[in-house]
Amino acid sequence: MLARGITLVESAQTGRRELAQTLLDACLPLSGKAIRVGISGAPGVGKSTFIEAFGTRLVSSENRRVAVLAYDPASERTGGSILGDKTRMTRLARHPNAFVRPTPGKRRSGGVGGATRQSIVLCEAAGYDTIFVETVGSGQAETKVSDMVDFLMLLTLPGSGDELQGVKRGVMEEADMVVLTKEDAHSPKAIRLEARRMKAALRLFPARESDWTPSVYTCSAQEESGLDIISKDLGDYEQLVKTSGYLEKRRRRQIGCWLRETLDAHLLDAVRADPRVSSLLAEYEEQAARHEIGVTEAADLLLKAFREGSERQ
Repeated sequence: MLARGITLVESAQTGRRELAQTLLDACLPLSGKAIRVGISGAPGVGKSTFIEAFGTRLVSSENRRVAVLAYDPASERTGGSILGDKTRMTRLARHPNAFVRPTPGKRRSGGVGGATRQSIVLCEAAGYDTIFVETVGSGQAETKVSDMVDFLMLLTLPGSGDELQGVKRGVMEEADMVVLTKEDAHSPKAIRLEARRMKAALRLFPARESDWTPSVYTCSAQEESGLDIISKDLGDYEQLVKTSGYLEKRRRRQIGCWLRETLDAHLLDAVRADPRVSSLLAEYEEQAARHEIGVTEAADLLLKAFREGSERQ
C-alpha cells in the first residue's frame, strides 16, 4: 500500500492530483516523528552499499524501522532509469522492518525526485522512524536534498579530491557528516591523511545554526566496520536538535520551501496550459532561432500575454 501511495503522489497525471492530495491530507497528521537522513556523494562512492550495511544494522541491532527513497539517474532522451538500487540492497529490502523504493530522478536538478517530500510524509505515516533519501550522485550541486532532511551525510572516497571542494559553496557546506568509504580498499595511512584534509576543509565554513560541528569518519560497508560510531553520532545529532528546538525550526523553513516550490510548479503549469501562450510559444521560438527576437524579450512577451489573459478572465 505504501508503494502504491508513493506511485500516486509521483504521478504527473492531472486527474490523479486530487486523489494524491486527499491521501497526503490524511497522512500529514501522522508524519513528522522520523529522523530524515540525506545520503549524497559522487557515483561509485558506494552509497547503496553503505545504506544496505548501515540500514541493516539499524533494523537488526537498534530495532528501527528504515525506509529508503533511492533516486537513480534518468535518461535525458526517454526519461527511463535502470532502478538498480534495490538490487544492491537485497538484504535490507527483505527485512520486515525496512522499505526500499527506487525512483528515477526524472531529469530534475538537485539529485532527487519531484515528489520526495510527499514520499517522506507517506513513509512516516506508515510507521518508519528513519528515512534515508539517497540522491542520484551527480556531485557538488546536490544541495536540494538538504531542504528536505534533518541530517545530510556526504560519502566520499580517499583520493577523490573532495577536500578541495571545501573552498566552494555546495554539498560540502551543507554536510553534517562526511564519511570516507571503502576503507578496506585503501591503506590506513592514506585514510588518516584524507580524514585530516577533510576536517581542515570543513573548518573553512562558518559555525552551524544548529551548534553542530560536522564530523569526519571512515568505514567499510563491505566489512561493516565504522558503522557504530556513525550511528552514535547520528543519535547525538538527533538528541541535540530536538532538545534545542532547532529541528522544529528547520522543518518550519522546509515547509515554507515546499510551499514556494509547489507554487512555482503550479504557476508554471498554468502558464504552459494557457492557450494564448501555447499559440505564441512556437512563433517566438522560430523568431528567436532566426535571431529576430531575444530569448529574454520573448519570455517577457509570453508572460505579458498570460497576465493579460488572466485579467480578462
